[in-house]
Amino acid sequence: MEKIWLREYSPGVPAEADLNEFSSLKDILEKSCQRFSDLPAYSNMGVTLQYRDIDRLSRAFGAWLQQTLGLGKGERVALMMPNVLQYPVALFGVLRAGLIVVNVNPLYTPRELEHQLKDSGATVIVILENFAHTLQEVLDRTPVKTVITTQLGDLFPFPKRPLVNFVVKRVKKMVPAWSIPGAIPFRQVLSEGAGKTLADVPLDHEDLAFLQYTGGTTGVSKGAMLTHGNLVANLQQASAWLSPVSKPAEEIVITALPLYHIFSLTANCLTFMRVGGHNILITNPRDMPGFVKELSKVRFTGISGVNTLFNGLLHTPGFERLDFSALKLCLSGGMALQRAVAERWQQVTGVSLIEGYGLTETSPAVTFNPLTVIEYNGSIGLPFPSTDLSIRDDDGRELGIGEAGEICVRGPQVMRGYWNRPEETAQVMTADGYLRTGDIGVMDERGYTRIVDRKKDMILVSGFNVYPNEIEDVVAHHPGVLEVAAVGVPNEKTGEAVKLVVVKKDPALTAETLIEYCRQNLTAYKVPHLVEFRTELPKTNVGKILRRLLREG
Repeated sequence: MEKIWLREYSPGVPAEADLNEFSSLKDILEKSCQRFSDLPAYSNMGVTLQYRDIDRLSRAFGAWLQQTLGLGKGERVALMMPNVLQYPVALFGVLRAGLIVVNVNPLYTPRELEHQLKDSGATVIVILENFAHTLQEVLDRTPVKTVITTQLGDLFPFPKRPLVNFVVKRVKKMVPAWSIPGAIPFRQVLSEGAGKTLADVPLDHEDLAFLQYTGGTTGVSKGAMLTHGNLVANLQQASAWLSPVSKPAEEIVITALPLYHIFSLTANCLTFMRVGGHNILITNPRDMPGFVKELSKVRFTGISGVNTLFNGLLHTPGFERLDFSALKLCLSGGMALQRAVAERWQQVTGVSLIEGYGLTETSPAVTFNPLTVIEYNGSIGLPFPSTDLSIRDDDGRELGIGEAGEICVRGPQVMRGYWNRPEETAQVMTADGYLRTGDIGVMDERGYTRIVDRKKDMILVSGFNVYPNEIEDVVAHHPGVLEVAAVGVPNEKTGEAVKLVVVKKDPALTAETLIEYCRQNLTAYKVPHLVEFRTELPKTNVGKILRRLLREG
C-alpha cells in the first residue's frame, strides 16, 4: 500500500527511523548511563536510583551471572517481579551480559509458571519473595538451577530497607511461607558481583534480547522472539514520534503498568531511558488512593496506561486536584480507548490522551496518533516511521480505503517468530513478510486506521458483523455505567445476540434503562438482548477486560 499517511506526520517526524544509530539495547543503556549519569533514572516509594547507580548495579549483576554462574551468550534468565527498583537493575544486567530476558507475570498460577519456565528453558530466575511460594510448587519440574530472591525494599537505604521489608512480611503478611533450599538473596549477588568484571559481549541487531510471552488468554502461551534490532527499532521509532514535545533529560514519566508487560517495558522503561528520562515506578496501581497520593508528590510530564487505568484514576477522589501543569504526554494503548474516558481525561487534566496500537509481536508499537491531535478521533493513528500497514481480506488480498479487513504489519520491529514454534510462526506471517495481527481495521483516505475489533471477539447477529468496541463505547457514555464489556451469546433466532456485562456507577441503574439507551444510539441488530450486572469485570494483569471469560459464563 502507498504510504498515504506520511502527509499527516507532525513536522520534524521522519518517514524512516534511524535504525543504525545503536547496535543493541546494551549500547543504548551504556551511552545513556554515561551521558545522563547524574540524573534520576528510576524511583520507587520515594527512593531514587540515578543513571550512575543503574550502571554500577547492573554491571555487578551481569558480572555475577557471567563469572559466578558461568552463563554464556544467549542463555535465558527469567524475571518475576512487579515494578520495583530491582527490575531495571536485573533487566539491564541480563542484557549487558549478553543473555536473554524472559519476563514472567508475578500473578501466574503454578501451571502457567511451569509452562513458561519449561518452554523458555530459563536456568535462572529472579523473583520477589512474595511470589516464591508459587515457584516452590513447580521448581523441580523446570530447568531452573539458580533462584535469586529479593524483598520489596532491597534497594532502599538503611533504615528504610529493613523497615519496609519487616512491614511487608510481618505486619501486612504479604509474603506467603516458602522454602527453596539454595536460593540466593539479590543483595548478596550484587555484593559479590561488585568485585567481578563484566565481560564485554558483542551484540548486534540479530541477537535475541527477549522471549516475551503472549497468547495465554487464548491458549498455550508462546514466546515472541524479540531481537535487539526489534527493540532498537521501536525505540528509534517512538523517539522520533515523541521528538516534537519530548526533551532529553527533562521527562518524568509515571510507570504504573507492569514493566514485565511489553507496552510498559518499551514505552516507559526503555524509551525514556534512551532520552535520560525519569521513571516513577508504581508497584501497586490497583490501590488507586495510594496511586493518586504518589502522583501528588511529583510534577510529572508523562503517563502511559490502558483505558481501565485512566478510567480508574478519573473516578478516584483527589485526582482532579493534582498539579497537571507539567503534563504533556498521555499515552494510551493495550486496549480500545473509550470516547467517554478520553473526553473526561482532557476535561480534568487539560491534556489529550493519545491513542496508539501495538502487539507483543511488534515490540510493541505499530501506530500512534500524532501528538498534535487534540480531540478524540476513535483512531489508533498512523503507522510509525519505517512501518508498512496493509488491510487484507481472509485470502490475503489488499483491500481499499474504507474497507474492513485484517490489519497486517511489516517493519523492523516485527518479531523473528515464536520460540520453538515454526508452525505457529508460519500461520501469522505472510509470504511477503507481513504479520497478521488478528485485529480487524479500516483505513481512511488520510492513513488513519480504526480498529473495529478482534477477529475472535466479533459477534455475528443474523449475518451482520457486530463489533463489541462500538457497543462498549456507546454504553460507557451512560452516566450510570462505571465499566462495560459486550460479548456474543448463542441465540436461536439470530445465531448470536449481544450481551452486556456492566459494573454500575449508579446503584439505581436497571437493565431496561440501558437497553432503551442502546435503542436510541444503535441500529436494531446491535442492541443488547441481555444485561448482567457485576461488581467487577475480569481483567488481565494490565487491565484488559477478558471477554473470553465473560463469554464462558
